[in-house]
Amino acid sequence: MTLTPQDVIALEQRYIAPTYKRAPMVFERGEGVWLYDTEGRRYLDFVAGIAVNALGYGHPEMLAALEAQARKLIHVSNLYHTIPHVLLARDLCEASFADRVFFCNSGTEANEGALKFARKWARTRTGNEDKYEIVTFSNAFHGRSMGSLAVTYNEKYRKPFEPLIQGVRWAEFNDLESARRVIWHQTAAVIVEPVQGEGGVQPATREFLAGLRALCDEYGAALIFDEVQCGLGRTGTLWAYEQYGVEPDIMTLAKPLGGGLPIGAILMKEEIASVLAPGDHGSTFAASPLITAVARTVFNTIKAPDFLASVRRVGEYLGQKLRDLAARHPAVVREVRGRGLMWGIELAETRQPADVVEAGYAHGLIVAPAGRNTVRLVPPLIVQAEHVDQAVEILDRIFGQMGETG
Repeated sequence: MTLTPQDVIALEQRYIAPTYKRAPMVFERGEGVWLYDTEGRRYLDFVAGIAVNALGYGHPEMLAALEAQARKLIHVSNLYHTIPHVLLARDLCEASFADRVFFCNSGTEANEGALKFARKWARTRTGNEDKYEIVTFSNAFHGRSMGSLAVTYNEKYRKPFEPLIQGVRWAEFNDLESARRVIWHQTAAVIVEPVQGEGGVQPATREFLAGLRALCDEYGAALIFDEVQCGLGRTGTLWAYEQYGVEPDIMTLAKPLGGGLPIGAILMKEEIASVLAPGDHGSTFAASPLITAVARTVFNTIKAPDFLASVRRVGEYLGQKLRDLAARHPAVVREVRGRGLMWGIELAETRQPADVVEAGYAHGLIVAPAGRNTVRLVPPLIVQAEHVDQAVEILDRIFGQMGETG
């Protein structure tokens, strides 16, 4: 049975819950940093499944790990020991601040678990049943399940599903005095993205994260870094927090860890893990031998010094090309910001990211919106300078056309 793109879209409109607004093409295969639709058109992918496909498409070592493990064991549940998941946990801990790992299936699940663990730790440590408040920040995005949604800033995501979990207090991102006003003896945890992704690619300042660390220490609260989007090589170092000289108590991971397969992880210090007991948390499909075997291959590929050096080198090149692009189109681009291979182009007030995204499709480039008025670029970490040149050339044409139309 051969389906046309129109057939696929019609079937989706008939059978799929309408929670996504999808692009008008149907993708069929990928190769490296390129995606191909069912009509044979090629697209330079600067979204990478929203920072998920870190090794691009068809990476040979990832495919080899997938096939080899699929022939051995796919799933047995967390009632039993398996080799891949403990080796992945060891690798993650040895390469980070963490002593322990809990595996799950996604970023929102990782953040849900982190909030639970922090609350139990805070209450167990102090004996204070009122120590349950969570502090979060403007423009934060931590997921769409009920706990992570409660600490996500955009009201359009939260409002239809309220009441959410209680005890959430808000402060301004990168405003330490604002945070100081809401962190107190009833704060169990502070959750923050070192670089906000959905919020518009906004890096935290060093002073802000260092100040949060000091406030958490002062009031006995856990500091949670959400590195679901900015972690695992995306900003040019293995972890974004390394660039700040500030360690969290808990860190959440997901998107790139499985290279396209669903996995999340909560990394934590022993002090946090020590309050947990069997039954406190669980996940049926998490840490399957299939996915953790692939994730281990992805992780060890990314953490190699030469790989990270390439991310930094190409990321610096991309940043400079985008700054040059902004200088050529001051009526369209307000600001460019980012780190490594995570960049945002904030548009002028009269411009819409959706227009850039749609024009990108027509020119064979995939980019995504972020925040209120930002175009986000998060290509596969294997991207090279030649791909940057191609992407910037397309954006140059798009912005030129936008400038001509006033």
